[in-house]
Amino acid sequence: MSGAPPYQFLAEAVLVLHFLVVLFVVGGLALVVAGNHLGWRWVNSFWLRLAHVLAIGVVVVQSWLGEVCPLTSLESWLRIQAGSVPYTESFIAHWVRRLMYYEAPLGVRYGLHGFRIAGGRGMAMISADARSVLSRPQRVTPHFFGTHRLPRLA
Repeated sequence: MSGAPPYQFLAEAVLVLHFLVVLFVVGGLALVVAGNHLGWRWVNSFWLRLAHVLAIGVVVVQSWLGEVCPLTSLESWLRIQAGSVPYTESFIAHWVRRLMYYEAPLGVRYGLHGFRIAGGRGMAMISADARSVLSRPQRVTPHFFGTHRLPRLA
């Protein structure tokens, strides 16, 4: 297969482009909020906001129509041309599944499990402390229509 390397390279380039598009769609709002907080004027650019809204619109319309993203289709086609295995599901589902069910080496999995146990014990201690705070007597606060008791949370 003499034509495989360019197709493989192009498939990887489409993968990177697709990731950047997803990052733009998902992170665009966070970018605007953070940028306004940090005083970045460019995040309020009409063209940036228009591109973000249009990108979201394309994703919404694709979802309503049940269509597969053209970038996913292009990447799968390029992978087939390169002799690789294409996606059997959508781009997002493929990569979320790979991240969620990552097969880490056994030592890493044991370490993460120990971290989870330690974190669980820490959360139990925080929860016990919160219960002791919440079980204190209720306080009465002034209210617009008279005296109001705060509801008990526990």
